[in-house]
Amino acid sequence: MVRSIKNRKKAKRKSKVSRNGVAASSSSMPSVPAKVWRPGVDKLEEGEELQCDPTAYNSLHAFNISWPSLSFDIVRDTLGLVRTEFPHTIYFVAGTQAEKASWNSIGIYKISNISGKRRELLPSKPVTDDTDMDSDSSDSDEDDEGEENGGYKLPVWQLRKVAHEGCVNRIRAMQQNPHICASWADGGHVQIWDFSSHLNTLAGSEPTVSPGDSSVFNQAPLFLFKHKDEGYALDWSPLVPGRLLSGDCKNFIHLWEPSSATSWNVDTAPFVGHSASVEDLQWSPTEPHVFSSCSADGNIAIWDVRSGKSPAASFKAHNADVNVISWNRLASCMLASGSDDGTFSIHDLRLLKEGDSVVAHFEYHKQPITSIEWSPHEASTLAVSSADNQLTIWDLSLEKDEEEEAEFKAKTQEQVNAPEDLPPQLLFVHQGQNDLKELHWHAQIPGMIVSTAADGFNILMPSNIQTTLPSDAAA
Repeated sequence: MVRSIKNRKKAKRKSKVSRNGVAASSSSMPSVPAKVWRPGVDKLEEGEELQCDPTAYNSLHAFNISWPSLSFDIVRDTLGLVRTEFPHTIYFVAGTQAEKASWNSIGIYKISNISGKRRELLPSKPVTDDTDMDSDSSDSDEDDEGEENGGYKLPVWQLRKVAHEGCVNRIRAMQQNPHICASWADGGHVQIWDFSSHLNTLAGSEPTVSPGDSSVFNQAPLFLFKHKDEGYALDWSPLVPGRLLSGDCKNFIHLWEPSSATSWNVDTAPFVGHSASVEDLQWSPTEPHVFSSCSADGNIAIWDVRSGKSPAASFKAHNADVNVISWNRLASCMLASGSDDGTFSIHDLRLLKEGDSVVAHFEYHKQPITSIEWSPHEASTLAVSSADNQLTIWDLSLEKDEEEEAEFKAKTQEQVNAPEDLPPQLLFVHQGQNDLKELHWHAQIPGMIVSTAADGFNILMPSNIQTTLPSDAAA
């Protein structure tokens, strides 16, 4: 259940983040053939350092806030349902983990001018021995350097802060009404907020205010419910506007039903079926009365709110705490789970009656899984973050194809020999953040992921994720 960054030191704000290689120049790139480095397996020799290859990304930006954030959520906007053209603009909400309870706040963010470029995975012309590889590499590096130094401007981020008593354990925005957000506080209360005025102000404002100068607004929540203990599990229903679940460390789950636009009826009789802390909750993407839960007891439970307060099904999912779950919204029979032992599994819920629902199990990560989420655009793709400081992207439809690998190496003159034990489903590995906590795909910008860690946020778009998208998608 590794999940807290409470009372960390205040982050220092930098104008540029170079440790991720966001603004890498040609002089910073390795002059020797690259090799695959595996965290937790390979060790850095004296004098060696890891370097990010910016050409692996269509876009990569990093920034930090005054205090670290354990949880955030992307806010749906009206800028377009499917956006593929740079620059991008996004909105999200995030809660702080400050040293003193009274110093905490919820930030409402607008990040604009997110620049990038769509890169080709394969050269447009076959590579031959006569090709001037050094010249091509130099041109590419110059383009990358220019993106931050004149060709493209750095992202502009604007912030509105709302005071929040206590650290924010988790925060979620309602899908149907994105200005309505729910927050879990470490003091044991769940609050619902209306951030419409702040979002409207950000949408109509010019990007001239420094986020460091942003004042804190004192705003009363729309509604508050006190649990018997603090908690982390929180999820809005994707099918019923205003319907909410909250789960706490006393293994209680409460159902919230909206009684009006600003009020909720919270069932004081909890759902009880776990023997330890409820770590995460997910509503079914297709059944409005069905939800799933995971717990530090190692189990996953499936519930129907019409059938009493006990689970309709429960099964052992991992040999350690189950920290996070994600219900696939494009393939509703699939549920992903991540554990404290670093493993994550894919469960086919159609197989529950047969006793074993696991259809895929991965032991790649070396530390607890902290976040897992299916792609909203590709049914077989999911992203995972871990306490081993890796964010990985997986495509479960991939299988090892030696003939295809040989063809790829021939076209690119690829010099990297990947270790044989790397899973063929592993699509991408992102590093450079310390103590990763949560990630989310952007539902309206295919291929974009935002992640939070102890040292701030990253916005990334791996270049090999875009290949699954139609080239003529609407912007």
